[in-house]
Amino acid sequence: MMGARRTINCDVLVIGAGPGGLAAAKGARESGARHVIVLERDTCAGGILNQCIHDGFGLIRYKEQLTGPEYAVRAEREATEAGAKIMTGHQVVRMERMAAGEGIEVTAVSASGLKTFRSGAVVLALGCRERTRGAISIPGSRPAGVFTAGVIQNFVNIRNVMPGHRVVILGSGDVGMIMARRLTLEGAKVQVVAEILPEPAGLARNVSQCLYDYGIPILCSHTVSRIIGRRKIEAVEISEVDQDMRPVPGTEQRFDCDALVLSVGLIPENEIAQTAGVTLDPKTNGTLTDAYLQTDVAGIFSCGNSRRIMDLADFVSEQGELAGHNAVAYLTGGEMETWDESRTTSMLKGYPVPDTVTCTLCPNGCQVRRVKKENGTFTYEGNKCPRGIGFAEQERTAPRRMLTTTVRDADGHLIPVRTGQPISREKMFDAIEELRTQTVDRQKRIRAGDTVAYVTDADGTRVPVIAGSPAAPDEI
Repeated sequence: MMGARRTINCDVLVIGAGPGGLAAAKGARESGARHVIVLERDTCAGGILNQCIHDGFGLIRYKEQLTGPEYAVRAEREATEAGAKIMTGHQVVRMERMAAGEGIEVTAVSASGLKTFRSGAVVLALGCRERTRGAISIPGSRPAGVFTAGVIQNFVNIRNVMPGHRVVILGSGDVGMIMARRLTLEGAKVQVVAEILPEPAGLARNVSQCLYDYGIPILCSHTVSRIIGRRKIEAVEISEVDQDMRPVPGTEQRFDCDALVLSVGLIPENEIAQTAGVTLDPKTNGTLTDAYLQTDVAGIFSCGNSRRIMDLADFVSEQGELAGHNAVAYLTGGEMETWDESRTTSMLKGYPVPDTVTCTLCPNGCQVRRVKKENGTFTYEGNKCPRGIGFAEQERTAPRRMLTTTVRDADGHLIPVRTGQPISREKMFDAIEELRTQTVDRQKRIRAGDTVAYVTDADGTRVPVIAGSPAAPDEI
């Protein structure tokens, strides 16, 4: 028989242990909250970052390039070192504003039963979910083999499952393009990326490094107009769209495939917010807040993708930290701070500018161009610091890329890894094959930053392969 429901009191309760929630917990503790709890439904903290094994995180917050698991490890460590308590395996099912002065009551379920949390303030860091086929109404049959990009990311990076070998991707958001590269490196043939907009929706550097590097074609102003197949997907028809984004009859092209990946947008996740009567934006499903990130229910704050879809985890963290600070200010009568809505990535989106290179060494994302001078020599323009010149020259003569992938232990569990330094772009496939022959000793406890393997670069250099997560293999 299940025992009596436990009631736990705290000053600030954070729901969600992704980048926003972990930073909110850190911000609340550093602003003076004595008892801060983070509730997470998954078995480990980090949220979606745990399956985002590619690099590009942390340039703003930590001034270095990290993979998603590395960023998650750092964010979790900051929260726990600040004194927050993270409780994983807890699914929140209800939230209610109590009478004046009694705070907010949150009900969560875990393996040990129902628990009630009473808190002076709550920070919602619930993240978002993907739009599915039903949300965009693709005509045709309903066979197996149609996935969202996040599901594919989980299959490949966490579960070691390849969803298909001839793949079509609909949508050119960053996750869709990154998975095009990931699937290609794992041996799939990505037939095409179709995008309904006139230009790619993601960063220009991802168009270059995820599509152009691997010869993956992109068709803009096109969409999937029909799915073909009975039990399993066999092909799709892709059509050009008109100015109203409707398929143009007679422009259909057939692409045989055994998997269709949808990267067609994100929706803020706010079912829990609604149980407390928080008002949502009817167009986006995001929480409506004031400039201090407080919703229309006093004491409930919101941050990150549950408030509004954001383009960088770094900004999610910074917004979360501010929400945690303001939650404490609400409790103590202190001064709240406003969020600057103009904070967004300055990196170019869409097609890469011809004859230019997007520098990825810092958040500026400079468009660096090689220009011939009157005396016949060359110079570079567009860079804001000297590093941009070196990066552009390297891209011109010998492009290098950070390889991010997974390696297996003896039992087949996956560990997210990256090379200790960028390797020659031409050696990416060779490095992947080399790693497939190596396994990690499961008896050794893997910590973030440990060298778990080596690959050979173009000049014969042995490059270390670094673990991105400290979790035991059966927890990854």
